[in-house]
Amino acid sequence: MHLGPGFDRTILQHTAHRPWAMPRGPWLMTQTWHDLLFAHWRVDAARIRPRVPAALELDLFEGDAWIGIVPFRMANVSARGVPALPWLSAFPELNVRTYVRVGGRAGIYFFSLDAARVLAVHTARTLLNLPYHVASMAVGGAGDAIEYESRRQSGPRADFHATYRPIDLPFVAAPGSLEYFLAERYCLYHVNRRGKPYRLDIHHPPWRLQRATAVLHQNTMGEVNGFCLSDAAAPLLHFVKRQDTVAWLPSAL
Repeated sequence: MHLGPGFDRTILQHTAHRPWAMPRGPWLMTQTWHDLLFAHWRVDAARIRPRVPAALELDLFEGDAWIGIVPFRMANVSARGVPALPWLSAFPELNVRTYVRVGGRAGIYFFSLDAARVLAVHTARTLLNLPYHVASMAVGGAGDAIEYESRRQSGPRADFHATYRPIDLPFVAAPGSLEYFLAERYCLYHVNRRGKPYRLDIHHPPWRLQRATAVLHQNTMGEVNGFCLSDAAAPLLHFVKRQDTVAWLPSAL
């Protein structure tokens, strides 16, 4: 699986777009995300509130909450100063997320994350208490179309199979727009094993989004997390060819 050139370290030189300053400490990890689909559904905030830790405030856009299902391929997954190993540092991942904020800082909350690398799943569960699951995954396609399949191998059964592609030129979302609200987030929030909330900061360039089309052949990722997305309106779809990211250690709130 060829995922293009190595990590782009020049992203660390461009920070003016960030909603808050870069963290003071050294970043810990690199990741590169390829062939990503943002599939977003508008949902009633009351359906999400019981499933998000009380310490995290739901982040709403014009009164509505949003759920995102995001398939992509990872590369350059490596600790700082450690070279990326092709057999360990590149694998598909699929996450289900919503949007929260703490102290004015908007971030992401993950309901689930599926990945095709056992070590990555166990590491994230152990160190960050993130709800990762091992999945059998395949990513292929022809031309600009991506075919993505995932079947969870641990925990509750969850399947995803979609074919998607971009249908327009890349753009950077304008502040205040729905696209900016959904994409431009520079931290995630979760709770540790003692139930205490934490924030994990990340940095990346502004997202270069492309409007997309997708056929969702099979999708139970909402249902396994307690949401019936089949009753919702058609999702809002965006494609991203590549995004380079660095991440820091989590910090307690």
